[in-house]
Amino acid sequence: MDFVEILEHHLLDHKIVRLFTLGNTTVYLTMHNLMMTIASSLLLGLLLIARRQSQPTGNGVAAPHGWANFFEIFIVYIRDEIVRPNLGHAGDTYLPYFLTLFFFILFCNLLGLVPFGATATGNIAVTTAMALTTFFMINISGVRELGLGHYLHTFIPPGLPFWLVPLMFVIEVLGLFTKSFALCIRLFANMIAGHIVILAFMCLIFIFKSIFIAPISIAAAVGLGLLELFVAFLQAYVFTLLTAVFIGGAVNPQH
Repeated sequence: MDFVEILEHHLLDHKIVRLFTLGNTTVYLTMHNLMMTIASSLLLGLLLIARRQSQPTGNGVAAPHGWANFFEIFIVYIRDEIVRPNLGHAGDTYLPYFLTLFFFILFCNLLGLVPFGATATGNIAVTTAMALTTFFMINISGVRELGLGHYLHTFIPPGLPFWLVPLMFVIEVLGLFTKSFALCIRLFANMIAGHIVILAFMCLIFIFKSIFIAPISIAAAVGLGLLELFVAFLQAYVFTLLTAVFIGGAVNPQH
């Protein structure tokens, strides 16, 4: 197996088993599908445990413990430092979406660091789906909070000369797509880049076929692996933060 084959094996999605066929289309369970299913199931299971650990016992009020404390740290931070500052009074209404987005991305990122795992967020189809979800949330929240007429009016800055109105409206509409596109590419590129660099260092051992290069390659790969652990949290945070900024701009255009 050469270097290119190793990269393709670890970075590209792979079919595992055929599920069913609809007409001429065959649907397969792929590695990234499996990772997203595991991430969702694991997240749901841990949240159910955290919910039970946060409830009072029959003998009185008990302090949250275990997983409840772990999730509370992130939930309170996302609510108080990301959602409410950007969305204002409407923030709590959309909080479940932001929490789901953050934890799903985080768990998918972390599963990519597990041996024999795969990073679903390193698949551009996955990040595109999440970016499209954000695109619809931006517009739905804007229409819901402001009304259709007022929301469309926010695309045109006040005091703009009438002959610039059509051009500005087109630019603002295109801006909605570029925001979501940036989210898609940012997450995809950051998650796949780290794995490429780690695999490149490991493949140096086979390229040079020397035992002397092995300690350097392994040390570099371990260091980058620890950096990837930080990046897993960072990219989940950045995606959630930018989503809050974009939705906040639709809900509170005056800001």
